[in-house]
Amino acid sequence: MVHPYPNPTPQRPDGGLSRRGLLRGAALLGTATATGAGLGALVAGGPALAGPAGFPSYRYVRDAFDRPLVYNPTGETIFPCVRGVYDKISGARGRYYLYYAPHDAPGGICLAYADRLEGPYTEHPGNPIVDRVLPTTTVSHVSSPHVVWNASSREFFLYFHGENTTTRVARSTDGITFTNETPILSTNLVPNTTETSYARVFEHRIAGRNNKYVMLFMGAHTVRPGTRKIFWGWSPNGWDQWQFAPNPLISPSGDGLADIAAPHLLTRNGTAYVVYHGGDGRMHLTEVGLNFDREVHLGVFHTPIASDNGRVASPSFGTDGGVSYMVYEAGPRLDARICVARAV
Repeated sequence: MVHPYPNPTPQRPDGGLSRRGLLRGAALLGTATATGAGLGALVAGGPALAGPAGFPSYRYVRDAFDRPLVYNPTGETIFPCVRGVYDKISGARGRYYLYYAPHDAPGGICLAYADRLEGPYTEHPGNPIVDRVLPTTTVSHVSSPHVVWNASSREFFLYFHGENTTTRVARSTDGITFTNETPILSTNLVPNTTETSYARVFEHRIAGRNNKYVMLFMGAHTVRPGTRKIFWGWSPNGWDQWQFAPNPLISPSGDGLADIAAPHLLTRNGTAYVVYHGGDGRMHLTEVGLNFDREVHLGVFHTPIASDNGRVASPSFGTDGGVSYMVYEAGPRLDARICVARAV
């Protein structure tokens, strides 16, 4: 049996695992399980298997970039978010905008673009489009971008974190120049948390909440079992008036894990699901219901193949020409790259 966090691993002063140690360990375990059977698994050269709840399986097509990046201060590119902009703004640099970032300091929110969702993507020459020097403060890093088109105001809203305790939002009319950075989530707003980050926001109404948007995010929880869990919040407009549930929406113990992160909301079959990264290097799927009142763990959504180097995480989904794609990060987080997979 492979221990999920093989020694040696960096430790926090309180004796717990650091994020670096956690994710290095997850990558090692993911390598050990990459060829194991599981729902939604894709084994190189093998048949495509049906995913849980009837979701398609996804097969690797290409790396998002076909050349080295100019801005790449830490040798990692993670947390992709792809958005079609061709029907939203004029003068766009491509039909699709891909937002991404390194994590470790100094981080930096970056942009690339392509005329096909499949890529390859061209790096924006002005990266990073948001750096760690913010209008009201300077942080060690900014990372985990997620962009939403707000049709009411005809603006892009960018959600990102910096530090790991604080999630922020900024706005833009062109998807490149973001202003009015505003903190909207911190550990002070969610009891018993020491981190609140990796947020993604979606249009999704919850009965009785008077909301239009929901936020899914990772919280490092001091209440055991498990540490990193999926939490959620809601807002009427996606910009302010955010409220946050005090208890986790999804706990890792239902997957036999200690840590989960990087959630993405999917709707299908008249219900709602969350796909997320597990500490075993695989993506998992849980049904939460349209009103976020369920927690039905359904198993593995996607398993790394050999070229993923033991870990798949942070999926973003889109459709181009009737074909569904998943853009995701692959490999150990401190050495990850962004890849594109096609539904099969």
